[in-house]
Parts: sequence; structure tokens; C-alpha cells
Amino acid sequence: MTRISALIAALALVLAACDAPEPASTVWPGEAPPEPERMSDGTCQAREVVPAIYEEVMGEVQVVQAEIAEDGTVIRPPIYRRQPVPRVVSPRGELRFEVPCPELVTPELVASLQRALAARDYYAGPVTSQMDRATVAAIRKYQTERGLESSQLSVETARTLGLIAAPLAEIEELGDF
Repeated sequence: MTRISALIAALALVLAACDAPEPASTVWPGEAPPEPERMSDGTCQAREVVPAIYEEVMGEVQVVQAEIAEDGTVIRPPIYRRQPVPRVVSPRGELRFEVPCPELVTPELVASLQRALAARDYYAGPVTSQMDRATVAAIRKYQTERGLESSQLSVETARTLGLIAAPLAEIEELGDF
């Protein structure tokens, strides 16, 4: 019975940490990303759920409830046991970033992406012009090393790889060469 109480307490902690609604979809490495959301300004955004990270820490779990008399006096105090309990290190969140809209992700762009990633030793497969598992894995590896843990190609990454032109405003900020 005490083990069940400990499991219920741990489950309550986990459920309390998950205050956000369940995501519509989660993208796992190697899977095709879902369709991006088109914004009112014509750009597209990706939405990915970042899972919570837990660790086990030593805590006290009540194993026997206190016995309390009708007048409020404690007949027998509660009994606690020290044991590992889950603790949220970072809560579940949502990651949003700009991605190329579907009509821009042509076979030619994907082929250029595969060549650009291969030139940087992130992609070792053939140039297929298709967003296959190897390409998605290479995108994730490239972006993760740059602080974006996602397999969806971001506009920033596409610009860094020279696949999409930067807006004129960004070019003008650089000034004269």
C-alpha cells in the first residue's frame, strides 16, 4: 500500500507540471514535420512542442496519514519516507519560428539544401530533391548545433546556407561594402 501512495504522489507531481494542453503533434527526429501555420503577414511559422525535462531528487513521501482526534489533537503523526521523487528541471513549452512556406520548398530548394548540408558534412546521402529522413536528420543536426533543436528547416538556416535571399532591410543594415 505504501508503494501505491508513493506512485500516486509522484504522478500528482508529474501531472501538476503538465499544465499545458496536449500538443496536436510532436515531431520526432527523422519524421516529416507537420504543415506550417500561415500568418496574416504571409509568412509561415512552425510550432513544435518542447518536452519537459525531469530529474529524480530525494524527497519525503508520506506513507501513513496522521490520526487526528475529533477535537483536533494529533493521536499519531504522519509517517514519511525519504525516497527519489521526480522534479521538473524545465517545463514543457512551445517553440515557434519562421519557416519557408510550402510553395517555396520546391524539389530544387531541397536539392540545394542537400548539397549545402553535404558541403558542411551534415548530409551523406544522394541528392534526391526529396525531404527524406536523411535530409530531415541532417537539418536537425545542423540546427541543433546552432541553438534550434528542430528538424523543420527555419528561414534563418535557409538564409545562412544561402538558399533564401535575405530581406532588403537586412541587407541595407549591413551598409556599404
